[in-house]
Amino acid sequence: MAARFLSCIGQKNYGDLSPTPHYPSMPKGVTPEHEKLLRGSESVALFSVIGMTCSACAASIEKAVKRLPGIKDAAVDVLNNRAQVLFYPSLIDDETIRETIEDAGFSARLMEEVNSDKSTKVCRILIKGMTCSSCSTTVESALQALPGIHKAQVALATEEAQVRYDSKIVTQDKILEAIEDTGFEAILVSSGEDLSRIELKVDGIETDKCTRIIENILKALPGVEDIGIDSELKKFSVSYNASMTGPRSFIQGIQSTGSGRYKAYLYPQGEGGGGRDAHKRQEIRQYFRYFLWSLIFTIPIFLSSMVFMYIPGIKHVLNRKVVNMLELGGLMRWILATPVQFIIGRRFYTGSYKALRHGSANMDVLIALGTNAAYFYSVYMVLRAATSPHFEATDFFETSSMLISFILLGKYLEILAKGKTSEAISKLMNLAPQTATLLTLDSEGNVKNEEEIDSRLIQRTDMIKILPGAKVASDGIVVWGQSHVNESMITGEARPVAKRQGDTVIGGTVNENGVLHIRVTHVGSESALSQIVRLVESAQMAKAPVQKFADRISKYFVPMVIALSVITWLSWFLAGKFNSYPKSWIPSSMDSFQLALQFGISVMVIACPCALGLATPTAVMVGTGVGATQGILIKGGQALESAHKVNCIVFDKTGTLTMGKPLVVNTKLLRNMVLGEFYDLIAAAEVNSEHPLAKAIVEYAKKFKEDGENLVWPEARDFESITGHGVKAIIRNKEIIVGNKSLMLDLNISIPTEAEEMLAEAEGMAQTGILVSINGELTGVVAISDPLKPSAREVVTILKSMNVKSIMVTGDNWGTARSIAKEAGIDTVIAEAKPEYKAEKVKELQGSGYTVAMVGDGINDSPALVAADVGMAIGAGTDIAIEAADIVLMKSNLEDVITAIDLSRKTFTRIRLNYIWALGYNILGIPIAAGVLFPSTGFRLPPWIAGAAMAASSVSVVGCSLLLRYYRRPKKLNSLDIGGITVE
Repeated sequence: MAARFLSCIGQKNYGDLSPTPHYPSMPKGVTPEHEKLLRGSESVALFSVIGMTCSACAASIEKAVKRLPGIKDAAVDVLNNRAQVLFYPSLIDDETIRETIEDAGFSARLMEEVNSDKSTKVCRILIKGMTCSSCSTTVESALQALPGIHKAQVALATEEAQVRYDSKIVTQDKILEAIEDTGFEAILVSSGEDLSRIELKVDGIETDKCTRIIENILKALPGVEDIGIDSELKKFSVSYNASMTGPRSFIQGIQSTGSGRYKAYLYPQGEGGGGRDAHKRQEIRQYFRYFLWSLIFTIPIFLSSMVFMYIPGIKHVLNRKVVNMLELGGLMRWILATPVQFIIGRRFYTGSYKALRHGSANMDVLIALGTNAAYFYSVYMVLRAATSPHFEATDFFETSSMLISFILLGKYLEILAKGKTSEAISKLMNLAPQTATLLTLDSEGNVKNEEEIDSRLIQRTDMIKILPGAKVASDGIVVWGQSHVNESMITGEARPVAKRQGDTVIGGTVNENGVLHIRVTHVGSESALSQIVRLVESAQMAKAPVQKFADRISKYFVPMVIALSVITWLSWFLAGKFNSYPKSWIPSSMDSFQLALQFGISVMVIACPCALGLATPTAVMVGTGVGATQGILIKGGQALESAHKVNCIVFDKTGTLTMGKPLVVNTKLLRNMVLGEFYDLIAAAEVNSEHPLAKAIVEYAKKFKEDGENLVWPEARDFESITGHGVKAIIRNKEIIVGNKSLMLDLNISIPTEAEEMLAEAEGMAQTGILVSINGELTGVVAISDPLKPSAREVVTILKSMNVKSIMVTGDNWGTARSIAKEAGIDTVIAEAKPEYKAEKVKELQGSGYTVAMVGDGINDSPALVAADVGMAIGAGTDIAIEAADIVLMKSNLEDVITAIDLSRKTFTRIRLNYIWALGYNILGIPIAAGVLFPSTGFRLPPWIAGAAMAASSVSVVGCSLLLRYYRRPKKLNSLDIGGITVE
C-alpha cells in the first residue's frame, strides 16, 4: 500500500500552450540580453481550478495571470477545471500564480510543474555554522538573488537547504559558492534528479589514466546518468536509472577490464565523511573538542581571579609585580585568555564578519562584540598597569574566556539535542537490512543457487529469499510462499498482514513465519521506504506559517540588542559620572566605568536569537517524525498548523466510514433473463470503473464464470463514466446503463413500483441499490452492502468530545446515506453529491467560520480534499486522492484522524511553549542583565552567567520540542473495538 501511495510520483508533458507564444507581461526593466538568457528556461505549471462555471470565469483567471511579471502564456480550460501557465521561474514562482488565481475568486492547487527542456534540478545542501533564524534568512536571500534559482528553502533545525534551480543558468558549484560567501560551510548532500545513487571504491588505480578508464567504462553502460569522482579516496559516485542497470553491473564492468587489475566494491558505509550523519557526528566532536580546549585555558583563569585570591600563599604569588603595577596573575590571565579569544573563538569572528558583510547580524555578532569588549578593555587595563607606577588594574579576562566556554558548551548540547529531533527519520532509514539472499533460477524457474549479498547490490527484477524473522530487503511481489508480514515500522499498523503469491511487500518490514520468494520491483531511492523518508524530510524543510513571526523578529533582534546594550552601558556610566547613585553600590574591585561595562556586556550576551529561530522548526521536525512512525504522513508545517485548528470534519462514506469492500447481497430481475447473462453484461461495463461498488459487481459476476482463471468479459464500446452516478456502454449491441436512481431519471428511464420498493427496502437496511437498464428498459436491481467500519461510531463520539463536528457527504442515495450516518452517530448528511458539490459544501462550511478537514479515499473526493483546510487521504485509497491530501493515513484506520488532530494540537502546544519561553526569557533576562534589580536588591548578572543563560535557553527550547518524542495517541483510542468484520 505504501508503495502504491508513492507510485503516483511522475510527470507528464502537456505540450506548448499556444503555437505563437507572446510576452504579455514581461517586466519593463528586462533587457534584450536578459530575455535571450531566459528563453528556453520556461516552465509549465498545471493548476486544478475549482469554482469556474463559464467561459467568463476562465477569461477572468487568464487575464489576472497574464498581468503578472514573468508570465509567457496562460490558458484556462473551463471544462476540465484546469489552467496551464507557461512562465519564467527566475521571475515568478508557482505559488504566486496560485495565489493570483485564488485572488480572482477561485480555489487553485498546483497539480504539477513541468520544465519544457528538463533543465530544472533540485539539490539538498548541508549548511554548517548557522546559529539563528537570521543566518537561515541570510542564506535564503543570497540563494534567491542568484540568477536561475527557482526556489530556495533553508531550514535552521535540519541545517539544510533545498534548492530548485535551472542547470542551464546556474551550476551546483555556484550555489555552494554563494552559500560559502555568506559565511557558512556548504556540503552537497544529494541531487533530487538522481533516480538512484551508489558509491564504489576501486582498488588498482595508480594514475589519472586509470581513473579516466574507469570513468569511461561506467559512462558506456546503459542507464548511467552522472559520475562523481574523488581521486584521493578512489571513490566513484554513480547516479543511474534503476530500470536499466544496477551496481552489480558496474562492479562486473570494472573488474572485467584490465585483466582483473581493478577490484571494485561498495564504498564502506560511514567512511570518508560522507552523508549527513557523518557530518553531524563530526560537528558534535568538533564542538566538544573546542569546549574541552577552552575549558583547559579557562579553568586556571577562573581560579586565579575568583578562588586563589582568597588563599593567602597563592594570592601572594599572583600579586607579585612583574613590570611597574602589572601583577603576575593579570599577565597569566592575559596569556591564557588570548588563545581562547582568537583561536578557539575564531569561528565567532569569521561568522560575524561574513554576516555583517552581507548586511545582516546574527548571534556571532553579539558574542564577538561582548567578548571583545571584555577582552580589549582588560588588555588596556593590563598595559596601563605595566606602564604606570601607581595604577592598579582590574581585568575581565575571566568574563571573555568563560563566555566563550559556556557558549561552546551550549552549542554542543544544542547540536546533540537537535540530532535527536530527526531520530524518527534515522530509524526509518535504518529499517532496511544490511544483507539479502539472492536467488539464481534455471530456465524452468527452479532455484539453482543462493548467495548472500549486500542489500545495496540488489537490482530490479532480482529474486530475493526472505526467511522467517528476517527483514524484507526491498519492495517486491511475492512469487512463491505465504506468510504474515509485520508492516508496523512503515505503516504503524500493529497487526501482521497476510501475504501470498501476487501480493506486494515493502522493504524494511519483517517477515514473521513463512519463507517468501519475492521479485524485486523498486530499489534504492525508488523504494517506498526511501520515498516516505523523502516526503517527511520535505515536510520538515517547509516552514509553518507561524515561523514567519520569528523570521520577522530576527531581522531586527540583533541590532535592537546592540542598541540596548550601548544604552545600558551609557546610562550606568553617566549615572556614575554624575553621582546619581551611591558610591557604595560599586564593588570594591571596580570603578563606575567597569560596572557600566559589565552591565552592557551582560545585556549583549544574554539576548538569544537562537531560541526564537528554533522554536517552530524543531517542534515541526519532531511532530512530523513521530507522525511518520505512527503511520500518519503530514506534508509539512502548513498542514500541521491547519490541523490543530480543525473543528469540523467532512467524511466520505464508501471506503472511509465503511469498509470499502462492498459485497453484492441481493439481486432482483424485472425481466425474464438468465442471471449469468445479466451479470456478464453489467460486469463488462463496470470492469472499466475504479469505483468500489463496480468492483463488487465484477467480483460477484466472476461466480457465474466457469473458467475462473481466464476471465474474458464482452467488449464494451462507447464506455462513459458519469462521476457520482454510474456508467454507460454498448455491449453486444445493447445499451447498458448501470447506476443510481437519479441517473435513470436524468436519462428518462422509468422506474417501476417494484423497483422503488426494493430500493426502499435496501436503503432501510443501509444497503446501496444499483439500477440496471438494458436498451432503455429497467431490467434489474442489485443490492450492495458495505458495512460500517467497527470503530466509526466511537471515532465520531470522541470527535464530539473534542468539539469537532462530523458531517457525512456521499454520492450514494439518501436512504443508504441516512442509515449509515445514523449507525455512525452523524447528524448532518449530504447524499447524492457530485464531486464538485462536495467541494462546494466544504467551502460553505468554511464560509460559516469552520476550519474544515475532509477525509476521503476516492478520485471523486480530490476536489473536496483540495478545497478543505486540511485534506486527509485514507492510505489504501487512490493515488489521486493521496496526492491531493495534506495528511495521509497510511493504516486506513479512522481512529488515525483523531491521532492526526491530537498530534497537531500537541505539537502547536509545544510551539507556543517554545515561543513563551524564548520571548519570556529575553523579555525578563535583558532587563535583569541591564541591572533593574541592582538598585533595590544589589543583584547583578555577571557577563559569564548571562552567557551561560543564553546557551541554556536554546537547549531548553530544543528540549521542550524533544518531549514530543514521547507522544502517545489519546488513551480513548486504545479501548476501541477495531475487530469484528473481515472481508475476504
